[in-house]
Order: sequence, then structure tokens, then C-alpha cells
Amino acid sequence: MLKSALESYGFVVHTASRPKEAIKFYQERGRDISIVLLDYLLPGMSGDSVFEELQRLNPDVRVVLLTGCEESVADRMRRKGLRGYLQKPFDLPDLAQKVRDVIHAPVLAGSASPSPV
Repeated sequence: MLKSALESYGFVVHTASRPKEAIKFYQERGRDISIVLLDYLLPGMSGDSVFEELQRLNPDVRVVLLTGCEESVADRMRRKGLRGYLQKPFDLPDLAQKVRDVIHAPVLAGSASPSPV
């Protein structure tokens, strides 16, 4: 559902059904990915673990957490470089705006170069 909704806003969206599949996809195509939308509760792996793996591949990865978990989860991940957070349930226009904001945000301090857009 989110894929179709974001595509209707003009975004190109790739999906992965499993965390390891998503990490492998990012490893292979990360240079073409502007932003990662990440849920926290995933089959077989936590959102924290996926986020850490993505950061290992690219310290500048732009990740937005989409979760129904407590805000303390997002706060903890923000301290590690999380770029955005939306609490479920959220409105699709809010998601589209958050994606735009994070894609166009300046690169974090200490980053070598911006993520591809």
C-alpha cells in the first residue's frame, strides 16, 4: 500500500519483504537509493540491527523510521543518526512530506558527500 501511495507522489519505490533481503539490496544498489523507510518490528531482525547494517554499508544513509513503538525507540536511533521518524498510524501526505524533507535535508556533519537524490 505504501509503495503505491508513494509512487502516486512521484517517488520510485523498491520494497523488500525480509530484513536481510533489504540489506543485500542496499549493498548492491545503495548508490541509487536516496532514502530508506524502515519499520522497527521486523521478522527475524530488529529495526536497530537493520539500521546498524545499513550504516555500516553507508554511514550517510538516510533512514526514516515508521513505527508504532514508543518514541523512545526513535530517540535512541536519532542519537545514532536516524534522519526521520513517523509514528503509526500516519497520513500519507505526511509521509510524502517527510520523505521530501529528508531527501532534501543537508548532509549530516562529518559526512563526506550527500546521498544520491
